[in-house]
Amino acid sequence: MIFAELPLTECDGAILAHSQRVGADMFRKGRVLTEADIAALRMAGLAHVTVAKLEADDVAENAAAQQLAEALAAGDPHLTLDPAFAGRVNIHAASAGVLALDVAAIDALNALDEAVTLATLPPFAAMVPGQMAATIKIIPYAVPRALLDRALARIRAASCPLLRLHPYRKRRIALIQTELPGLKSSVLEKTERVTGERLAAMGQAAPIATRCAHNSDALAAAIAGARAAQAEMILIIGASAISDRRDVIPAAITHEGGAVDHFGMPVDPGNLLLLAHIDGNTAASSSPSPSSPGLTRGSASAAEPSPADPRVKPGYDDSGKRIIPILGLPGCARSIKLNGCDWVLQRLLAGLEVGPTDIRALGVGGLLAEIPSRPLPREARPSASAAPQIAAIVLAAGRSSRMGSNKLLLDFGGKPIVAHVLDTVAKAGFAEIVVVTGHQAGKVRAALAPHADIRIVEARDYAAGMAASLKTGLKALSPRIDAAMVILGDMPQVSIDLLHRLIAAYQPLEGRAIVLPVADGKRGNPVLFDRRFFADMAQLDGDVGARHIIGGNSELVAEIPDEAAEIFVDVDTPEAYRQLLAGNPT
Repeated sequence: MIFAELPLTECDGAILAHSQRVGADMFRKGRVLTEADIAALRMAGLAHVTVAKLEADDVAENAAAQQLAEALAAGDPHLTLDPAFAGRVNIHAASAGVLALDVAAIDALNALDEAVTLATLPPFAAMVPGQMAATIKIIPYAVPRALLDRALARIRAASCPLLRLHPYRKRRIALIQTELPGLKSSVLEKTERVTGERLAAMGQAAPIATRCAHNSDALAAAIAGARAAQAEMILIIGASAISDRRDVIPAAITHEGGAVDHFGMPVDPGNLLLLAHIDGNTAASSSPSPSSPGLTRGSASAAEPSPADPRVKPGYDDSGKRIIPILGLPGCARSIKLNGCDWVLQRLLAGLEVGPTDIRALGVGGLLAEIPSRPLPREARPSASAAPQIAAIVLAAGRSSRMGSNKLLLDFGGKPIVAHVLDTVAKAGFAEIVVVTGHQAGKVRAALAPHADIRIVEARDYAAGMAASLKTGLKALSPRIDAAMVILGDMPQVSIDLLHRLIAAYQPLEGRAIVLPVADGKRGNPVLFDRRFFADMAQLDGDVGARHIIGGNSELVAEIPDEAAEIFVDVDTPEAYRQLLAGNPT
């Protein structure tokens, strides 16, 4: 590839390396120059521009990235690919599950040449549909065919896929809680509710919940009952935390014929996790239980650590025995907050094996508790492995001064324009939806009556401009929200697909903290902003919107290509409304 400043006479078909202002237009870097472009550059007074010119053995960045992404996702129906753009292809989860990586093979691919890069989420990240799992990026505008072939060969020759999404599998799960005098029933009820929510996030039904006294006999009987009920996984939360391999919970497991595989984990919260398993086919053991767990201390026991590294997963072992994993959960599992138990549960429910070696390897990055040195905005944010909480702020407060009547209430396909927008937004999966009204607030609220699950707030100072509406919307968001997408209420052609692509591109830790659509080199709406910008947005005045925030943080902006009609067409004037109806006669 040739990369140089060349005279315009040699630039036909070349790739513009640096953005250029040409009259009222902006020619952005990466643009393939045509004869008309060259004429416009010449009219702008330019004689030379810096360009990249592909040679005979070069493969353009988009084509190279697409081929690599297809090789990486080959054969995995749970991964989807975005179209190549600017040398990048993003790989997304199509299902909820756990991302497995061949770290050594990924390192080897990244070591091949600086022109080829693959970035992924951490190994065993919990994924939700639409979440980005990885991105392949070609750094220059093209790579030699020989290099691309070596990269493809390295991917295809790997002993296992470099990345795979293992979807959650539905399991019949039993939850056993032990009781001691003084333990409030409200605590047990909350634990059942929280456990149900935790499992629901992993695609599971509510567990079969039972309670028993906190002693090994009663718990062994409860485990036998769970086996008889054909449970495929058993979760046990004790009234008292497990303090030893011979404590009540492990003693009950071994008495019933199970085996303790590992106790303790280098994750906080979650240190006191117990991993065990039991044969799902064998009848309950008839051996006597210890009268007290303390009497076994210092004696040989089936609960003693084994030198082997057993690996556990729900299903059947090599001999055809049905295996039921058992997790003894620490007290932190009574809270919905992320803890080490989540990491083990996620892997097991995705059909992955878990053993002592896997648990011991969780120490680096295993400190999950908040610490004073963390900046305040992180306190209300989920962990990196959780899906970000993204809200939609729909601005529907304007006076429609150029229209002459309230444009939001104009009929389009049998319903008001603003109702079309909300229909789309409501299906996009936002954590919260806030609609900001102002002018004719009562009529706008009435138009949105079918959407009972949205929050409508009124900007009483809406006449001061868009900034007033935006600030009202921001104030209405809950503290758990990580980012907000600002959507105009008069753009009925915005699609669910665009909203999903904007959400999927949001990765603030990777430098994509503002996400917006672009067509023909121009930026449009909606725009997604990370929470870090909320304070600056709350200081805006007038009708300028957040353009200067976007311009002042260009290194954090991600542009998503889209169709001009979708991201530019709003209904500001009678002519715009006529054109909308003409293009959409229904």
